[in-house]
Amino acid sequence: MAPGGGICKDVIESRITFAEYDMATSSAELRGSPLRKAATSLGGNLGQTSTNDVHELLECPVCLNLMYPPIYQCPNGHTVCSICKARVHNSCPTCRNELGNIRCLALEKVAESLELPCRYQILGCHDIFPYYSKLKHEKNCRYRPYHCPYAGAECSVTGDIPFLVMHLKNDHKVDMHDGCTFNHRYVKSNPHEVENATWMLTVFNCFGRQFCLHFEAFHIGMAPVYMAFLRFMGDEDEARQFSYSLEVGGYGRKVTWQGVPRSIRDSHRKVRDSQDGLIIQRNLALFFSGGDRQELKLKVAGRIWKEQ
Repeated sequence: MAPGGGICKDVIESRITFAEYDMATSSAELRGSPLRKAATSLGGNLGQTSTNDVHELLECPVCLNLMYPPIYQCPNGHTVCSICKARVHNSCPTCRNELGNIRCLALEKVAESLELPCRYQILGCHDIFPYYSKLKHEKNCRYRPYHCPYAGAECSVTGDIPFLVMHLKNDHKVDMHDGCTFNHRYVKSNPHEVENATWMLTVFNCFGRQFCLHFEAFHIGMAPVYMAFLRFMGDEDEARQFSYSLEVGGYGRKVTWQGVPRSIRDSHRKVRDSQDGLIIQRNLALFFSGGDRQELKLKVAGRIWKEQ
């Protein structure tokens, strides 16, 4: 073992149980949070010395996240995660010695023996996972918070659906409507100013769930287009229980679209770039608008229904 490698020896001699281990994935995120308190009540006494020691050993001193293999250590036994090893330019963040490529295999082995609850336990996930499977699960856990579906600004707010509905209403001033049918009019004084920006977001309460209707202008290649599409405020498996139709037209002509709303787990940009919605070329949109074609006046009608 490398000089000063006693840190790994101490880990091997520790007898870790689920009840003793701090359940937070990232102490920086969850230290002092309700999730940590919930873990305390469900996981036992987290104040024991062995628990604190192991938590500190598994925590990267740079990013404060739990470490996954490969876990590196300097000759004095200080550890760092593989991502931060590159960030600190191979210099130990604790003693400044060169890190090299020494692995702390003992610490990796101890981590392998742990079984921990999902970090979203307080939100409803009660499954238990091996240490090295936990991170993969949490990336796709159905109880993980949703991102704000508003696309007109870089909004970093996350939360459950009721929280996001109030956030959209109060902070983004999004229009809220009740009902499963709609007929909206979109007007733009200069339709030739097409930018990659959202025009409008409307939320519909339908079947006791919430749906986001997006309407915007952007380019597909060099061609300016308008696009309308629907996103469901929930997971993909729930979204597949619904269908919707959109229709736009004028002067005896119309374009229709029928599809399945996308979950807000898919980002706004991902849905838009997949062209999964009603797409209208600008010349056709101006034809539907009538007049001298100098102003966009589109009427978009739609309906949401639940599949049997």
